[in-house]
Amino acid sequence: MELTHIKYFLEVARTEHVTQSAKTLCIVQPALTHAIHKLEDELGVKLFKNSGRNIKLTEAGDYFYKKVKPLYEDIEALPARLRAKSDKQAVTISVKVLAASSFVANAIIQYKKKTPGIRFYLVQKEESTLYDICVQTFAEYRPQENPDEEVFVCPEEIFLAVPNTPQYKKRDSISLHELGDTDFIGLYGSKQLHKICSDYCDRIGFKSHDIFESDNALVVKDAIASGLGVGFWPEFSWGKVDSRKIRLLKITDADFKRDIVITYRRIKQDNSHLEKFYKFIVGQLAKNMGNRKAK
Repeated sequence: MELTHIKYFLEVARTEHVTQSAKTLCIVQPALTHAIHKLEDELGVKLFKNSGRNIKLTEAGDYFYKKVKPLYEDIEALPARLRAKSDKQAVTISVKVLAASSFVANAIIQYKKKTPGIRFYLVQKEESTLYDICVQTFAEYRPQENPDEEVFVCPEEIFLAVPNTPQYKKRDSISLHELGDTDFIGLYGSKQLHKICSDYCDRIGFKSHDIFESDNALVVKDAIASGLGVGFWPEFSWGKVDSRKIRLLKITDADFKRDIVITYRRIKQDNSHLEKFYKFIVGQLAKNMGNRKAK
């Protein structure tokens, strides 16, 4: 059966008038009649019967109409659905987040406000290679040449976050060796930052007394502010702290810092959406760097 003949049949069944259907379909009446007869020959049944000046569906024609109409509508909708599916894939950005998750989440929220059609897929598995943009961190990033990648590096100091109590109130810096058995609080899941801080501590011979980890930076802030312990705190990527409750002290034992690295991979035929988001998130990070330098 030809799809065109199905289309003709459905139109004639709707109007129950061959002449009117021919005008709607923009074909001559004999051609329409021939197409209907050919369809009936293929099916081996009569689809229409005369009813005065009009025609009516036969019992077989009515059964065929009810079965074929939804199928034809699905086929008609396929091109639009395929285009929608293709567009949906084209504007989905996969982001591998191994560091600065709070910063990345806020950047995505801000970007979606401006471009609501963009969808994001986030992955936090280190071994995953299926990503468009990757955010990770190193104690000191060493560039690798790759013509299909663009990389932005942002250095960030790591402070010690302490409660704003009389013990620390007038201090701007601290040696970790002063802390003794002071309890440490950290952010669960920040593996790369944890390793960087652990390596720095190993170099200076310091072992932190870890008592609590949370998967929420706000919980970590609240715990430190309430005096439950202290913790390593990146300069800006985890967000600001309330200076009335928390002080960020410079660590004097070593140059506690890290590099936040954003990598953009040009692996799609159309990279325009990826490039716009990459420039946006880099701009947000650069803005934080500028704010830091301005202080």
